[in-house]
Amino acid sequence: QVQLVESGGGLVQAGGSLRLSCAGSGRTFSRNTMGWFGQAPGKEREFVAAISWSSANTYYADSVKGRFTISRDNAKNTVYLQMNSLKPEDTAVYYCAAQSTYPTIAARYGYWGHGTQVTVSS
Repeated sequence: QVQLVESGGGLVQAGGSLRLSCAGSGRTFSRNTMGWFGQAPGKEREFVAAISWSSANTYYADSVKGRFTISRDNAKNTVYLQMNSLKPEDTAVYYCAAQSTYPTIAARYGYWGHGTQVTVSS
């Protein structure tokens, strides 16, 4: 079992930055691929970024490449999402996910956090 708790969301102006954190607990956190997904009102949950357990591989949605950076600290059981140059269209609830068999597909993750709200004002 893996438990995930997100933090770091909030309200920010366009062009600003936020850093999301996802603290994990439970077995084999360090061996799990971790991902971030965003869900805007009335839309499906969409892939944002993912990172392999060793950090050797990272994956990004085209919409966030060059603006967002995913990283992890396995010693702290934490994965991060640094969000720069934020846009109003980035507004969503952001969810952390763990244990994936396919990093960019939400349905392939076994565990989810409860989400943190990110709101970007224009």
